[in-house]
Amino acid sequence: MMSYYLLLGIIALASAAVSQRLKSKFRTYEKRALANGMSGKEIAQKMLSDHQIYDVEIISTPGRLSDHYNPVNKTVNLSEAVFSGRNAAAAAVAAHEVGHAVQHARAYKWLTMRSQLVPVVSVASGMSSWIVLIGLVLMFSSGSGFGYPIALLGLVLMALATLFSFITLPVEYDASDRALKWLIDENVLTQEEHEGAKDALKWAARTYVVAALGAMASLLYWGLQVMRARD
Repeated sequence: MMSYYLLLGIIALASAAVSQRLKSKFRTYEKRALANGMSGKEIAQKMLSDHQIYDVEIISTPGRLSDHYNPVNKTVNLSEAVFSGRNAAAAAVAAHEVGHAVQHARAYKWLTMRSQLVPVVSVASGMSSWIVLIGLVLMFSSGSGFGYPIALLGLVLMALATLFSFITLPVEYDASDRALKWLIDENVLTQEEHEGAKDALKWAARTYVVAALGAMASLLYWGLQVMRARD
């Protein structure tokens, strides 16, 4: 038990450290104006056009680091700072989100798998822990045969959410690779700007790694609790 809490603490600290590092990196690269003067929106539009994608809309969305691609309505959603920003951080994020649009247009298998899991995970991520807990309470309090199946259902839902977290990793890394390759191949950024964009995206990707490890740790913990309760 103590080893689990130690692991959970390490993951929590790592998550906080990566998050702070990411924010620091973006603050740094937001100060570096692009030599070409292009905004995040303009970079996104050019990348879409260069990949012959004409059915995706680029829109501005509130918040910071709220950027995402929505495959349902085919929109590249850029935070206000990225949408109008003319710096290395904005260029990196805008190109990364278009990278997801390119994945969608090319039927990238990992993105397809993740999209298929979204409806289930949207429910599972919020309910799985409660379902496991209810199952455990029933197992301990009444000895009812219903407790274990309920707990097992919660674990299955939690496993799907964990699987989603790990499938997200190749999706995010591939989108960054596509973005960085296009940025350098099309001479959108100088070499120095490109290194900044690469560094920013590297730290953004690490947030997903930490999240996946956290999901796995939680799944293992609750799985052990259910197995012990059954014994």
